[in-house]
Amino acid sequence: MNLKFVIAYDGSLFQGSQKQLNGLTVENKLLKAFKEINIETKIVLSGRTDKEVHATGQVFNCIVPDFWTDFFKLKEILNRNLPSSIKINKISKVSDDFHSRFHAKKRVYRYIITTKATNPFNDKFITHVQKVDEELLKIAIKEFIGVYDFKYFHKTGSDKELTKREIFDTVFYKYKDIYVFKFTANSYLRSQIRLMVGFLLAINDKKQTIDNLRKQLRLEAHLFKHPVKANGLYLAKIKY
Repeated sequence: MNLKFVIAYDGSLFQGSQKQLNGLTVENKLLKAFKEINIETKIVLSGRTDKEVHATGQVFNCIVPDFWTDFFKLKEILNRNLPSSIKINKISKVSDDFHSRFHAKKRVYRYIITTKATNPFNDKFITHVQKVDEELLKIAIKEFIGVYDFKYFHKTGSDKELTKREIFDTVFYKYKDIYVFKFTANSYLRSQIRLMVGFLLAINDKKQTIDNLRKQLRLEAHLFKHPVKANGLYLAKIKY
């Protein structure tokens, strides 16, 4: 039986989402939780998140024995076996050919910042900035909408031959004491969002301009190479 899982996790405690030999990844912990109830399976993540990147809506699918028909019970048992930094929020049955990664149509990420001083309880989850020019950032973030070659917006580790991506929508908004950069795209290159947000914050600080952003998007000049910290980045939703 093929099941789809929606999970959330605190990425600050892991070396990323994908399975590694050291075991300090989200996938390793999930596999361990399944093994503790005698389920040997292979997990298919909707996409990988890097070290210290969080998720509120990561998706994976895997095969479990057909007798696990009580999804509520399965969720409760797995959550007890998982560390508190990972939580399964939803389990549903899907078709045998469902693939969390290949069937995903849109991936939504959020990056959050604040001008308020952070503290030991939120420093791992939000990035502090000195000031925010809200109207400028609302305009600048729209420059990313469309199909671009993001050759100058990725770090080593991406497939350098396939750097073209389509961003369907972007928005910058304020929610209570935080500001949110929201991106919706088909897929992303490694550290792409962190580099995009970095450029936007450089525009916010008057160290770069919207015109310079356009030049980098058109590959006319490589003007900015500094990704923001991972702590403010969240994989928010996968749309199928």
